[in-house]
Amino acid sequence: MERLICLAVGYVFGLFQTSYIYGRLHGIDIRNYGSGNAGTTNMLRTLGTGAGAVTFLGDMFKCIFAVLAVRLLFGKECGDIVPLLSIYAAAGVILGHNFPFYLGFRGGKGIAATAGLFLSLSFPMTAVALVVFVAVLFFTHYVSLGSLLVYMVFIVGLVVSGQVGSFSMTQQYLNEMYVVGAALTILAFWMHRANIVRLIHGEERKTYLFRKKSNEEK
Repeated sequence: MERLICLAVGYVFGLFQTSYIYGRLHGIDIRNYGSGNAGTTNMLRTLGTGAGAVTFLGDMFKCIFAVLAVRLLFGKECGDIVPLLSIYAAAGVILGHNFPFYLGFRGGKGIAATAGLFLSLSFPMTAVALVVFVAVLFFTHYVSLGSLLVYMVFIVGLVVSGQVGSFSMTQQYLNEMYVVGAALTILAFWMHRANIVRLIHGEERKTYLFRKKSNEEK
């Protein structure tokens, strides 16, 4: 029952669509522009770096707040499995972000929300993921590639952290946590399936943070 409650709490937090709200405040539905995705990258490309930063922070913090809410709800009652319940809450946020019912289930891809999950679970894992993402973006300018590699860091880091005792849970609960983490990783790759095809064919669009669009981006 606790797991379902955590998923539900997370889903409610995930419904706060930062990019959609920000876009509406500026007179647009972001899903009708660019890639049609209600996420950080499309906001960055459509409305600029500031809009992208606001979107990223909003989507990241809604995951952090959901995890905090779950810890307040179950911290005393289920203190021995708080990391597991936290990842359920984060999964709910990502589902709410990707599939908001009030927007026809058309949302984002959950990467910024996953950053909130990183921060909630492990600072070392967060640092590694940040370095990987920034390095990939700097050298290739492919946000999608960076995002997918971050998810690989996530699932590997989750297992390594669990096995060395960072989460202080029994193996049974750790295994359950790994299954949820694997499901989120599979979902992320599924949400990026079109990007993967474009990456394979060398047709993926590049993203530059602090410069105007070049001919390559158009």
